[in-house]
Amino acid sequence: EVRLVESGGGVVQSGGSLRLSCATSGFRFMSYDMSWVRQAPGKGPEWVSRISTGGANTSYADSVKGRFTISRDNAKNMVFLQMNSLKPEDTALYYCARDPPWARVGELVSKDYWGQGTQVTVSS
Repeated sequence: EVRLVESGGGVVQSGGSLRLSCATSGFRFMSYDMSWVRQAPGKGPEWVSRISTGGANTSYADSVKGRFTISRDNAKNMVFLQMNSLKPEDTALYYCARDPPWARVGELVSKDYWGQGTQVTVSS
């Protein structure tokens, strides 16, 4: 059974930092790109970042570029999102998701497994 479990969310003041983690199991983690997606209250999901299988290639939404850093540990089957200089508009439920080989960067519909999400709230 494929499982993705996020953790690390919380409440932080504007300008603060958080590090999200996603623990995975049930599949060959090192063979898949992984992404982070977020959904703010009352809005649709927004792709945030993606990392390639070996970690060499990363992509970011313009809204988080320069502030967020995605990484992975293939030995531990985990993916991370370091979030710095947080803004109130970063408040959302953050999900990690698995990218099948045919998934395009930034595409939401093609992701085949999702976690349950971890809440990030940034106060002004």
